[in-house]
Amino acid sequence: MADSKQRNGMRGVFLTAAELSKYGYTVAPTARNSAGADLLVFTPANARAFSIDVKTNARRANFWLVGPHACERISDSFYYVFLNIVQKKDAERFDFYVVPSKVVAEKVLIQKGPKHTFWAFELKHAERFQDRWKVFGPTS
Repeated sequence: MADSKQRNGMRGVFLTAAELSKYGYTVAPTARNSAGADLLVFTPANARAFSIDVKTNARRANFWLVGPHACERISDSFYYVFLNIVQKKDAERFDFYVVPSKVVAEKVLIQKGPKHTFWAFELKHAERFQDRWKVFGPTS
């Protein structure tokens, strides 16, 4: 189970990197065991750099688990990309949501259970950020 979750996470990182590359950004994946960012993103002239934490659902879901750090990691250069992989008959659709860390920190849903606490970011708060790749600046 952990292997499939890890593979799913890796897939999301590389799908996000490919999407950013499509728009002309330079993208560098970080080491998978590093805390925080999964990707570093640079504008074409390297004038600005951003870090991205990618959260992936292997099928359409109404939330993503983010962890307790989501309440504290706030920066103008730190973003989340939330990805739902939507299964169609013979194809897949990728729904990307590019959300500033400040918004995530403000909207984190904390659910406490008897043994565990979960931190989540809900789709309803992400929807207005769908495909907002231009937040990283111009590519030409």
